[in-house]
Amino acid sequence: MTRSTSATGRRPGGNRWLGFLLRRTGRMLVAMWVIITVAFIVLRMAGGDPVRSALGATADASVVQARREQLGLNDPLILQYFDYLVGLFRGDLGASIITGRSVTELVSHRLPATLELAGVAFLVVLLVAVPVGLAIAIITQGNGRRGAEAVFTGVTAFIAAIPEYLLGVVLVIVFAITLHAFPVAGRTGPASYVLPVITLSVSAAASISRIARIEALNTLKDDYVRTARSKRLPAWMVYFRHALPNMLTATLTIGGTLLAAMIAGSVLVEQVFNWPGLGMAFVGAITTKDYGIVQGLALVYAAIILVVNLLIDVVLSLLDRRTSLLETS
Repeated sequence: MTRSTSATGRRPGGNRWLGFLLRRTGRMLVAMWVIITVAFIVLRMAGGDPVRSALGATADASVVQARREQLGLNDPLILQYFDYLVGLFRGDLGASIITGRSVTELVSHRLPATLELAGVAFLVVLLVAVPVGLAIAIITQGNGRRGAEAVFTGVTAFIAAIPEYLLGVVLVIVFAITLHAFPVAGRTGPASYVLPVITLSVSAAASISRIARIEALNTLKDDYVRTARSKRLPAWMVYFRHALPNMLTATLTIGGTLLAAMIAGSVLVEQVFNWPGLGMAFVGAITTKDYGIVQGLALVYAAIILVVNLLIDVVLSLLDRRTSLLETS
């Protein structure tokens, strides 16, 4: 009779999962500390006086100095850094130097708009890219239809290379300003999502469809697909019940990483469409050298990306028990 637990009564699998989560959480915290530190140093090396920018060029020097003293900007750099870290441990993400508005309040108002835009775009990418990749794989399997393969590869490579910012400007000129089919900017209703979502998802869909095709081609060569075909099952059942679920692991890996990239990449798209998300606030804070907002939002973006990557690894470990993530992470 084999023993399924150790002498202490604990399951080895539980220890693997605990170690996995501890290692990944530790890496995530270290990465966030690095990002916090880099943002802190770079902002202060960039030059310029945010207090002078906030009060205006005609403000009295004594007023500027008093405000800098109030904000702690005259303290040694290491002391400012230590105070900022202490505030983070207390749950204080900082505040705007210019308006005094807390980063937490700003995030609570603007984060939903950013997540909605990135989430809808990501859903569109999966709904378009995976079926297209599978369909092209079916058409071109067995080295057939080389012309279709060449067209698909060329078109997707071209689309994937289009800068999102440029695509957004073109869409606004054509569909909003010229044709008046969609709103020019803002978040005013379902129609206002169309152009920003297309801008954010087109390049990503082209890239994911190429990956999906490669994974589908590999899956269609596996023995279980040959077995399903030998049983004379309907083609749709072979492709959608046997091939599709098994081609998704690598696709979801890249797709999850892409979701994090789309959240970060939405900054420029929000600028084009005046979307009221974190990106607008982030760029505005960089322009005015608002240390508080830039540091806080950089931390929020980093946390979102790192948490998404952690969730990807957890989901993949659950989907594929053969993965080596638990041992090598």
